[in-house]
Amino acid sequence: MTIPAALTIAGSDSGGGAGIQADLKTFLDHGVFGTSAIAAVTAQNSLGIRRIDAVPTEGLRAQLAAVLDDIEIGAIKIGMLSSAAQIEA
Repeated sequence: MTIPAALTIAGSDSGGGAGIQADLKTFLDHGVFGTSAIAAVTAQNSLGIRRIDAVPTEGLRAQLAAVLDDIEIGAIKIGMLSSAAQIEA
């Protein structure tokens, strides 16, 4: 029996309470192998968001290709995307 895999496309939360960090914890809690593509890097904590830096679209595309070329993904969860170009990627 293979462990199911899921992909989250979202922002990275330095505080660990949201974004990719929270998604990967949730996947693990449900017995799912989690993979990720980071669309933005945030400086945030429980008090708020201090900064958001978008990952260049080509970088996001490269992450997606790296995951999808190697791992059979059964589900995709989309979170924070920071531009129209990222949505089209």
